[in-house]
Amino acid sequence: MERKYDLQQRLMSFSVMVLNFVDCLPNSYVGNYFGNQLIRSGTSPALNYAESQAAVSSKDFLNKVSICLKELRESQVNLNIIKMKPLVDFEKIEPVLNECDQLVAIFTTIVKNKKNNM
Repeated sequence: MERKYDLQQRLMSFSVMVLNFVDCLPNSYVGNYFGNQLIRSGTSPALNYAESQAAVSSKDFLNKVSICLKELRESQVNLNIIKMKPLVDFEKIEPVLNECDQLVAIFTTIVKNKKNNM
């Protein structure tokens, strides 16, 4: 039997991945600043996607998944800045950044498809 793809579970796993990654950041002004930003933007998509599943209209759904996309893009930029600085070793950031890139691609497709079907 084919297993159904569970985006909510993937977003929750990404949130945990982000939280674990933030624990690796240095305890400095810059590390704390980007860590706090990343905690907010990296966990928000799971929460907003859960809300989207109870949307009262197509417009409401589109709004919630668009917020997910915006937060994922913010996380992507934060991660790239951390990588450029660099605040942590490449091996620690690469899996988180890779998953974020994949989620951005998924949500870009969801938003585009929903807009085309409205």
